[in-house]
Amino acid sequence: MPSTVRLLILITTLPGRGREQWEAYERLAPVVRAEEGCLRYDLHPVSGDPDRFALIEEWSSRAALAAHDVTPHMIEADAASPSFRAGPAEVIELDAALPV
Repeated sequence: MPSTVRLLILITTLPGRGREQWEAYERLAPVVRAEEGCLRYDLHPVSGDPDRFALIEEWSSRAALAAHDVTPHMIEADAASPSFRAGPAEVIELDAALPV
């Protein structure tokens, strides 16, 4: 059985451009959430910094994530994001939680 893939994506926009990141996310989120295998796609602003965000993604499998990465809407979003982002996003893959 394939295991889920969880990502934490750290995004920093150019100074004063955080609103553009939020607006881009609001347009994209319903389309991404409708993709096969998308379990979670949530953007969170960083407290106290309007130009920083954490995107949490969860996918049912690596194949679902790979398919997501090459959708026309993601290719378009990736092409547009340099106009308001300070640099590339930092993508961190998360392990499953350890039992307590």
